[in-house]
Amino acid sequence: MEPVYHSVLDPMAALAYAAASTSTIRLGVAVVNHPYVSPAYLAKQAATVDILSHGRLDLGIGIGWMPEEFTAVGATMAGRGRRTEEYIAVLRELWSAGLSEFAGEFYQVPRGIVEPKPVQPGGPPVLLGGMARPALERAGRIADGWVTSSRADLTRIAEGIAVIRESAQKAGRDPDAIRIICRGVVRAGALLPDPGDGRRLLAGSDEQIRADTAWLGDQGVTEVFYDLNWDPQVGSPDADPSAAAERAREILDALAPASH
Repeated sequence: MEPVYHSVLDPMAALAYAAASTSTIRLGVAVVNHPYVSPAYLAKQAATVDILSHGRLDLGIGIGWMPEEFTAVGATMAGRGRRTEEYIAVLRELWSAGLSEFAGEFYQVPRGIVEPKPVQPGGPPVLLGGMARPALERAGRIADGWVTSSRADLTRIAEGIAVIRESAQKAGRDPDAIRIICRGVVRAGALLPDPGDGRRLLAGSDEQIRADTAWLGDQGVTEVFYDLNWDPQVGSPDADPSAAAERAREILDALAPASH
């Protein structure tokens, strides 16, 4: 397992802390794996963070992939894809106004009132992860957006976007309303060869990374967030916190869009 995974905090607790420390930036997670937690509990956690942040939460949801994690939390990998649509339906039911009730194949919610509701009407936007075709189709069919994996081959992102938009259209939704969010793993450093010569996208000089970001926009990406966790000076569990924060600040300042 990569060192970055040795220091991962609980996402909802960390977002609650971030909500108290910020005022305008949107807050999100990529992603909470839904088989590990009941939809009613995640609905309460997400509503809490949305309230504490005054409506700034985006909720990323995935289906999980590591068998050891499923064993550790007492979950099963079987059918986790099929459960996703029902899981999201429960979240939205619990976030809606008035009485809540749900009876499905996998989840049951007795009739009752769940309060307080999130600040954002209908609840935080739900962003689905996943790279397999069924996951992409599901995102287009039911989600507010799609968020890529840190392991995604970004050179082929347009193929995934096309699947999502086609699925949205078939479901009677506006394909252009689906947010396409790229988890951009940044490897900032010296000038490197062009991607055609083997360089990963979002790696190299500031100029190269900014050019890659613009290219992603041309492919249909609506938002990019720079993920610095894989920078050993930032995400390593052995990194000095103050030095890591300063390096992260320098990179993000250098990559920030020019103000007009």
